[in-house]
Amino acid sequence: MIRASLTAICLALLLSYQCWAKPNGPKNKKPKQVIPAIECDVRAGKVSLPEFIVKCPPRCRETKQQVYGTGVFASISSICNAAIHSGVITNSGGKVIVRKMAGQNVYKGSNSNGVRSLSLPKWRESFVVSVGKPKKGVIYPSTLDYVPSRPTYVKTNQKETITVPPTTTAPEPTTTTPEPTTTTITTPTPTTASTTTPPPPTTKARPVVHKVREAGIHKQEPGQAVRRQPSSPVGPGFNRVQPAQPERTPTMSQSNPALPRRDWPLPSFPHPDWFPGARRPADVSYAAPDSGYAWSETGTPEVTARDYRPDISEYERWYYNLGQYLHRSADPDRKIMDTANTKVEPVDAWNPEAPPYELGFSVREQEPLRRAPEPVSQGNPDCKVDLAFLMDGSWSIGKRRFKIQKDFLTEVAQTINVGVAGPMMGIIQYGDDPVTEISLKTHSSSRELKAAIDKIVQKGGLSNVGKALHYINKHYFSDANGNRGGAPNVAVILVDGWPTDKVEEASRLARESGINIFFVTIEGPDDNEKQNLIEANFVDKAVCRTNGFFSLPVNSWFALRKAVQPLVKRVCDTDRLVCSKTCLNANDIAFVIDGSSSVGTGNFRTVLQFVANITREFEISDTDTRVGAVQYTYEQRLEFAFGQYNNKAELLNAIKRINYWSGGTSTGAAITYAAEQLFSKSKPNKRKIMIVITDGRSYDDVRAPALAVHRQGVIAYSIGIAWAAQDELEYIATDPDKEHSFFVDEFDNLYKFVPKIIHNICQEFNSQPRN
Repeated sequence: MIRASLTAICLALLLSYQCWAKPNGPKNKKPKQVIPAIECDVRAGKVSLPEFIVKCPPRCRETKQQVYGTGVFASISSICNAAIHSGVITNSGGKVIVRKMAGQNVYKGSNSNGVRSLSLPKWRESFVVSVGKPKKGVIYPSTLDYVPSRPTYVKTNQKETITVPPTTTAPEPTTTTPEPTTTTITTPTPTTASTTTPPPPTTKARPVVHKVREAGIHKQEPGQAVRRQPSSPVGPGFNRVQPAQPERTPTMSQSNPALPRRDWPLPSFPHPDWFPGARRPADVSYAAPDSGYAWSETGTPEVTARDYRPDISEYERWYYNLGQYLHRSADPDRKIMDTANTKVEPVDAWNPEAPPYELGFSVREQEPLRRAPEPVSQGNPDCKVDLAFLMDGSWSIGKRRFKIQKDFLTEVAQTINVGVAGPMMGIIQYGDDPVTEISLKTHSSSRELKAAIDKIVQKGGLSNVGKALHYINKHYFSDANGNRGGAPNVAVILVDGWPTDKVEEASRLARESGINIFFVTIEGPDDNEKQNLIEANFVDKAVCRTNGFFSLPVNSWFALRKAVQPLVKRVCDTDRLVCSKTCLNANDIAFVIDGSSSVGTGNFRTVLQFVANITREFEISDTDTRVGAVQYTYEQRLEFAFGQYNNKAELLNAIKRINYWSGGTSTGAAITYAAEQLFSKSKPNKRKIMIVITDGRSYDDVRAPALAVHRQGVIAYSIGIAWAAQDELEYIATDPDKEHSFFVDEFDNLYKFVPKIIHNICQEFNSQPRN
C-alpha cells in the first residue's frame, strides 16, 4: 500500500510539473503582414489611407503611367512607377510603403531609372515611397480603402436622380434590432474614410429604424401598430406608420429638458462645411451628397444611420435633420421605384417659397455636387518654352487698344497650347514700373490663362520697356517663379509706338542670361516721329538677332490678330532660339595635355586639377557644353571624346582617372591629332575651343598645325609652365595673344588663371555679331 501511495504521489507531482511548465499552451504566433497587390495604374490619391503597403506587379515601366515630381510625388501619380523612379523597386515589381503628406506648390520632373516624371505647378496632396519592409511591430492594413467613384445619373420620368455606386471600402459593422413585422427602407450612404470615436463600453448601440411612409397607400403587416396622427393636416385616408422607439439607457440624458424629446429617424447627411468634427479626406471628391429618402414597397435590411455630429445635443440633432416642418403632403403623382433594380426615386428640390407642408423632411438646401478636378494639360511637346509676354499698360494706348492686346494674348495662349509638357506662359504688364500679372507656374492650361487674362486691369503710366527687361532678367525667369531650366526662356515685348526709356543695356544683360527677346511693335514711329525717339534703332539693339526673325512690326492695332500665327511659329522654333545658348552651354572644349617626362607625376596631377576646375564652370550635357581630352608625348592618346561623358560628375571622374604617360614633347603633332579626332566631329552650332597645356619647347613645328586649326574656326588658348617657349605659346594662341596666351613659373600657380580663361570665353561669346 505504501509503495502504491508513493507511486501515485509521484505521478501527481509529475503531472502538476508539466502543467506548470506550459500553463498557456503553445506560444501565440506573430501575426503575419498581408500585403495587398495593386495594378500599375493605381494612383496614391485613390487610396484613402494615410499610410499603407502594397505589392507592385512586374513591367510597370512599360505601361507609361504618369508620375509627377521627384522624391515627393503628386497624389495623381502612379504608385508603382513613382517607386521605380525613386529606386525603391525595380521594373520586376516589389513591395512599397506609401506615406501621404501635404500638397506642394511645385513638383519638378526628372528622368530616373527609365521613368520620366513630369513637372506640375501645384497639387493638393503628395506622397513619398519607401522600401516595403515594415518596422518591427508595425502592421499595415491588409486591404485598401478606395475613394468612391463618380456617381451615376439615372433619368426617370424626365427627372434626374443620383445613384451612388458601392465603393471597395469595407462597411462598418452595425448593431441593429430587427423587427420582422415592419417594412423598412434604407438610405444608401457614401462610405467615407473619416475616423469616428467609438462609444464608451457602457453605452448600448442604438439602432435607428426608418419606417415606410406611403402617400395615399396604406399597407399594414400582421402585428404592425398603426396610429392616426391627429395633428396631421393631410387628407383622409392617409395612414402613417409610427417609428419604433429605440431603447434608452441611463447613460443617455436629454440635453434640453425644457423641450419634449421626440425620437425621429435620423437620415444620413454628409458632414456640413460649417460643422466641427471629423472631416472627410481630401481625395473624397466624387461622393454624391445625400439625396434624401428613397421610397419602396420592397423590404430591405435595416442599417444604422451614421451621425457625423457627435458634439451637439439630441434636440439640435433632431432639429438639424428634420427641420421646422415635420409633415409631407400626399402626392398622388409620386412614383414608386424598385430599389432592387438600382433605380432611385427623384427627390423634390427645396423651394423656399413653397407652403410648409409641401416640403420634405429636410429643409436644408441640397449641396452641389463637386466636380472632379480637370486633368492637367500636357500642352504641345514640340513647343517646350518658358514664354513671358510684356504687355504695354501705358496710358498712350487707351482702354480700347488695351482690350485688343488682351484678346491677342488670349488667342496666342489658345494657339500655342499651354501645358506642363509644352509651353508655359506668363504675363508682365509694364508702365512706369513692371508688375507680374501671371507667373509661369500659375496656370497650366490655355483655358485657365484665358480667364486670368480677362481679369487684367490697365495700370497706366509711361512705356518703360528698359525697366521691364531688367525686371524679367533679375526676377521673372527664376526657379521660384516657375522657370523649368530645360526649356528656352523667351520674352515677347508688345509696345505701342516706341519705349520711353533706353533698352540697349537691359537687353544685352537679358541676352547674356540666355533670354530670347522678340519685339512686336504696333504702329511704330514713322520718319517724322523718329526724331522723338529716346534711343534710335531700339528694336535692333534689343532683339536676340538683327536678322528679322526676332522682330514683328504691325501697322495697326486692328491688324494685331494677324501676327498670332507668325509669332507662335517663331517662338516654337527652338532650333533658332540662339540666345538660349550662353557662353557656358554652347561649346566643344578640347584639352591638349603635355604628358612628357619633364612634367612628373605630382605636377601632372596638378594639371588635371586645373583641367577639372575649368570644366566645373560649364553646363555639361550632350546638348550643352561637351569636353574631350588628348594626352601627348612623342605620341598622342585620346583620353575621351566629345559626348563620351554627358554628365558633369562622370566627366570629372574621367579627368581624375587619366594616367600619366611620360615621354618626349611633340606639341605640333598633338594639335593636328586633336583636330582630326575631336574637332572633326564637333557639332555645327558649337563654339570650338582648344586649351593646350605644356611645360617645354616642342620637338616639332607648332606654327603650321596651329594655323590650320585657326582656319577651322577653333579658338585656341595656350598655357605655358616653367620652361615653355613664349614664341610657341603665341603661335598656338588665337589673336590677340594677350587674351589667349598665359604663362606661370610653377605648376601650383595654374589655378589663378581659371577665372581669367572663363571670363575671356564668355566675353568673346557675348561680343559675337547679332546678325
